[in-house]
Amino acid sequence: MGRSILFFGKLILLGWMGLADALGQRISNIELTDAVSGENFSWEQHRSAKGVVLIFSSITCPFSKLYEDRITALNDEFSPLGVVFALVNPHVFLGTSESQETMARVAKERGYAMPYLMDTQQSLATYLQVTKIPEAVVITQGPTGYAVVYKGAIDNNPQSPESAQMKYLENALTNLLARKSPSPASTRAVGCNIRQLR
Repeated sequence: MGRSILFFGKLILLGWMGLADALGQRISNIELTDAVSGENFSWEQHRSAKGVVLIFSSITCPFSKLYEDRITALNDEFSPLGVVFALVNPHVFLGTSESQETMARVAKERGYAMPYLMDTQQSLATYLQVTKIPEAVVITQGPTGYAVVYKGAIDNNPQSPESAQMKYLENALTNLLARKSPSPASTRAVGCNIRQLR
């Protein structure tokens, strides 16, 4: 069983730390498997990126569905500018509704233009202290390693993108590309609770 878990959701966290707060923390390299390609994804592969955006998502969470178009639009806007996006599913363990096969099928049907990573043991969600779906985490590389520079909501209106007055993730990325610290650097994500692995 251990080998299959590593195969379907490989995660390497070097130098695990006891963390009081994910924001601003120095984090280690990770390696997760993309459900579509079967290839590994890690910070090290994207060292030249301006930032890596992880958005925790789930096929069955209605809030994820509400944000699909907005996530796609952000990826289309910022990926040409050197920002790497990836979806992370912490609910892979739930069975067929969230399995690798289902993730791959949904990603192809919906035209995801970014990796769809499997957090099979919820190690990454736990490590980054992510509790909601969707919740965004922006990671950058600096002289002393990788750090979380933004964590929280995508914007302040899940139901209506047109009514969202605070576009938190977009603003964070705009600041990042301007070599400024994202402000605010953290917000409270609203959505589905991440179901805990038992």
